[in-house]
Amino acid sequence: MAASVTNNHAGQATDDATRLDAMIIGAGVAGLYQLHMLRNQGLTVRAYDNAAGVGGTWYWNRYPGAKFDSEAYIYQYYFSEELFKDWSWSEKFPAQPEIERWLNYVADRLDLRKDIQFETTIEAAHYDEATRRWTVKTAAGEVIDTQYLITCCGMLSAPLTEVFPGQDSFKGRIFHTSRWPREPIDLAGKRVGVVGIGATGIQVIQTIADTVGHLDVFIRTPQYTLPMKSPAYGPEEVQAYKDRFEDLRSTLPHTFTGFEYDFQHSWAELTPAERRAVLEDIYADGSLKLWLASFGEMFFDEAVSQEISEFVREKMRARLKDPRLCDLLIPSDYGFGTHRVPLERNYLEVYHRPNVTAVSVKDNPIVAVVPEGLRLADGTVYPLDVIILATGFDAGTGALTRIDIRGKGGRSLKADWGRDIRTTMGLQIHGYPNLFTTAVPLAPSAALCNMTTCLQQQTEWISACIAHLRQQGKTVMEPTAEAEDAWVRHHDETAGATLIAKTNSWYLGSNVPGKPRRVLSYTGGVGTYRRKCDEVAAAGYPGFAIQ
Repeated sequence: MAASVTNNHAGQATDDATRLDAMIIGAGVAGLYQLHMLRNQGLTVRAYDNAAGVGGTWYWNRYPGAKFDSEAYIYQYYFSEELFKDWSWSEKFPAQPEIERWLNYVADRLDLRKDIQFETTIEAAHYDEATRRWTVKTAAGEVIDTQYLITCCGMLSAPLTEVFPGQDSFKGRIFHTSRWPREPIDLAGKRVGVVGIGATGIQVIQTIADTVGHLDVFIRTPQYTLPMKSPAYGPEEVQAYKDRFEDLRSTLPHTFTGFEYDFQHSWAELTPAERRAVLEDIYADGSLKLWLASFGEMFFDEAVSQEISEFVREKMRARLKDPRLCDLLIPSDYGFGTHRVPLERNYLEVYHRPNVTAVSVKDNPIVAVVPEGLRLADGTVYPLDVIILATGFDAGTGALTRIDIRGKGGRSLKADWGRDIRTTMGLQIHGYPNLFTTAVPLAPSAALCNMTTCLQQQTEWISACIAHLRQQGKTVMEPTAEAEDAWVRHHDETAGATLIAKTNSWYLGSNVPGKPRRVLSYTGGVGTYRRKCDEVAAAGYPGFAIQ
């Protein structure tokens, strides 16, 4: 159990504070594993989450149609063969309820709940230079005094919900996909508007189209899509992937994207006919392989990008048929793979339904929510009973900048990142001693990484780092300004060579007005990133001030 102490230090509460060795914010994939590892070191540690249960992303994202687009047996923990093999998936890409059950299975199997505090919102975390500890405050007024603060808040967990003026005036109901209620929502026969056609919007649209009375889809930026094939798993299929445990555990951390597959083909070495055959074969797999395991040149070479993009456009045109729909729904001004690529199941065909209307808002944007529905710039009002906002996230930074985090000298992380988004390997930030981070900018993340692969590596590095400090009798660790500068330069040089850096998307924070532009995810590859992190640890953490 955590101890309670009275601390009268300047900047800290005078009431009793919960005293911990380590505090974790978040009880999703990273937070659960981080809690397990630090607790096994013998630390007094507790995780806090504002949800009512475990799961992180998979607790909040319970909108209709939410499901994996990573293969289930890949989106796994690999530190325990028993944990892996004692859970069986029902299909290749399971839906949210099954994913949430799996994360509850993990929490129960590892007996983690006793050290998790739910329904707790963290409002502030201030570093005290005199005590070399963090003082953390919750919305309910609780104070936590901790040596190490580890954020496991998620890359895509700060939703953009207040996006239009007048939302409070709407007579119907408004939902954001990432804050979907737990209770069933009856959409049958209703006039529903979906704003946004990114990955979540697509999943919602294809799921509810045959239930609602009428569906208006408001489209600004078209997306390349790939059809998903999610075969059911019987005993034979389950046993087949379980038999691959050792192979998967040894392979996933070293591929470019943390998936089992990797780029295997060279564009220059194949004839046009051979390239086409590769694309057709991979496309037929019904997974993200076309994006993450076809030709790596698509991320660097404009000509290759254009050819592969046209291949995908051709596939989409064949399904859409209607020239107007093709103009609305097929991208033409950016390359395939430079945005997050969604998997879908009969999504494009939805637009052929008589109860579905595709509304372009690229040149005639939504300007307000009115009591009756949505109003566009030209004055047109679309009457609606329900508005579903699939309007995305303040990716990478938003989960932390919504907390009042202050480091040395009272410096504010929100203000620092408001000027320039910087980290050291995405694991620590100069000026914020003993603050460890996962799923933040400048590390591999949801943009180009299977998240469980990346999060396991990051939490393992943090755990090993804290163990090293304790073994050395040290209490504080912080990256130097010089080391952070070097990592930012490396990150930017790597990202700058890609077409991703030349394409507006949430990958660069382009979806958030005023957000500094920087490719948020490390683009040098999961295996390369792991090697660099391992080299730093093996050398005794050069570039980090340790006291």
